[in-house]
Amino acid sequence: MDPNMSAWIELVLRWTHVVAGIMWIGFLYFFNFVNAQVAKTYDADSKKKVVPELMPRTLYFFRWGAAWTWVSGFLLIGVVYYMQPNLLPQESTFGTGAAIGLSLALIVLVFFVYDALWKALASNEQAGVAVSFLLVAILIFALSRVFGGRALFLHLGALFGTIMAMNVWMRIWPAQRKIIAAIKAGTAPDPAVAALAGMRSKHNTYMSVPLVLAMISNHYSQAYGSDLNWLILIALVAVGWVVTKLIYLKSASPAPAKY
Repeated sequence: MDPNMSAWIELVLRWTHVVAGIMWIGFLYFFNFVNAQVAKTYDADSKKKVVPELMPRTLYFFRWGAAWTWVSGFLLIGVVYYMQPNLLPQESTFGTGAAIGLSLALIVLVFFVYDALWKALASNEQAGVAVSFLLVAILIFALSRVFGGRALFLHLGALFGTIMAMNVWMRIWPAQRKIIAAIKAGTAPDPAVAALAGMRSKHNTYMSVPLVLAMISNHYSQAYGSDLNWLILIALVAVGWVVTKLIYLKSASPAPAKY
């Protein structure tokens, strides 16, 4: 492809990716840090009035923001990493075709591994978090043996983003439709459905912080260019999850409700 044309395509895709991502993550944080606390104050009449009006509107932009973020991000990987020599280190003996195949296989399979894990460990959140972090650490190290530093950081973001987008469309949105229908009908939503939607939305919130780091990491060669880039990335995932926990604690405190 002509380099000038490639650059214009990349610009349009990045613009789309960032705008859609702002929309998606903005609503994700609204749901988890604001609406989740406000909803606790609703009585039955308030829920019947507010939820059927508020949630369909917010979930529309939420789910389509997720879709456009994922599609534009996937196309960006193709333009920047599959069609240019950015996927592998210069000294790598790993074939480009094999590396692209590995990348695509991970993107296709990652949600189903995550989904199976959390179906098995849904009742034991602490064990689920521990196993998830261990698997993420192993994956990061393994990918660092194949991909270049920039591609390593980018792929963690792509895999988290894929899980998040699939959560939205396959778990959160279907569950929310059932919740909204129940509230409209004046009945209590199935607690199991509400718990599933809440848990997957919470997971998305925790993954979003390392995801944003991965998206901006190409500006910081001291991180991705280090011989210990895999260890740095594992540490930054841990830091991101701790920061997310602190924001959750703040959102449940009296402070956000004050002027």
